Amino acid sequence: MTDIKSTNITWHTSNITKEDREKLNGHKAVVIWFTGLSGSGKSTLAHAVEQALYDQGCRTIVLDGDNIRHGLNKNLGFSPEDREENIRRIGEVAKLFTEAGVIAMTAFISPYRADRDTARALLNEGEFVEVYVKCALDVCEERDVKGLYQKARAGEIKEFTGISAPYEEPLNPEVVVDTGPETLEESARKVLAYLQERGIIG
Repeated sequence: MTDIKSTNITWHTSNITKEDREKLNGHKAVVIWFTGLSGSGKSTLAHAVEQALYDQGCRTIVLDGDNIRHGLNKNLGFSPEDREENIRRIGEVAKLFTEAGVIAMTAFISPYRADRDTARALLNEGEFVEVYVKCALDVCEERDVKGLYQKARAGEIKEFTGISAPYEEPLNPEVVVDTGPETLEESARKVLAYLQERGIIG
């Protein structure tokens, strides 16, 4: 799906740089990429981290899987090819937010390492923070308020990650949280501590 169909186009450079925007904002621009199984707590954690950052005066945005599929990616399903295109588009959108000096958080299952690596490659060194939201499958199923796992096990949902489609765990994520034993506050503190250690936030 990455065939280049646009021709006769030119990249226009802004007079205002990303560094200018970061200086104005008082923090670095970065993509925090939350990945994990459905029900692992990606969206909940992303919004908790966003709230903490917002309270510190940071400019933030959360790109949530379901929300993006309501608009930008509503023409995509859940086949491996569509999942790849879904993440490709999100990577490009997240990159645009970093150009705006924003801390962009993405909450997507993003089950394939290659797709996450492609998103990372769009950014400069240190601008992609992969957060593995680890959670045991049985715990994810217990939290399944949408009933998706039950439908997947009944064969009503095809290619469901963790049941009938694979999830490839990150090999070297910047942050690992385990939302089974950890509280939301503990997991959020891990992410925030990493951002402080790397000088992304003050």
